[in-house]
Amino acid sequence: MSGTLFDEPEDATPLEDSEKMGLIPAYISTRADLNLAEQKNITDAQIWAFSKRRDVLNEKFVLDLHRRMFRKVWEWAGTYRATERNIGIEPYRIQTELYQLLDDVKYQIEHETYSPTEIAARFHHRLVQIHPFPNGNGRHSRLMTDLLLVSLGEEKFTWGGGQYLVSKSDVRTKYIAALKAADNHDISLLLEFIRIK
Repeated sequence: MSGTLFDEPEDATPLEDSEKMGLIPAYISTRADLNLAEQKNITDAQIWAFSKRRDVLNEKFVLDLHRRMFRKVWEWAGTYRATERNIGIEPYRIQTELYQLLDDVKYQIEHETYSPTEIAARFHHRLVQIHPFPNGNGRHSRLMTDLLLVSLGEEKFTWGGGQYLVSKSDVRTKYIAALKAADNHDISLLLEFIRIK
């Protein structure tokens, strides 16, 4: 399992060697194989997640959704990361910060602090910023955000026109730039990006 299998876009979070050992399907030998296996698992998780109304804003659901998205590909699916990354908070803070995020969003919804679109965009940004899992954080946080929107009676985001954001592309570059701007308290690029048709 070397070479191009674990090559990631420059702005992606690389896996630790111990996490790479958690790959389940023995047939996967290329990045394309890995992307396809993950996408099939994610599609199954999407069907499950949208099959009924979900209580999105609780820790158990956050972990369950990640597990369902990656359980056929990675042994560590649905478990918090235990190592430092090039993005995200320190591992020991993940659970506390996630609780705080979920409580903040509940408060924002109850008190209509922002529009549903802005609540969801801020939720997405903060979940990516926390980076709870070894990998799949962007895909997980986008699905979590869409589920939050649906629970609020809103339409899912287009995420820059619905393009696949895992591979390097102009759309992914805009997405990363929008997240970095939000890191600096400018959410306007993210609000623009999430509704591009």
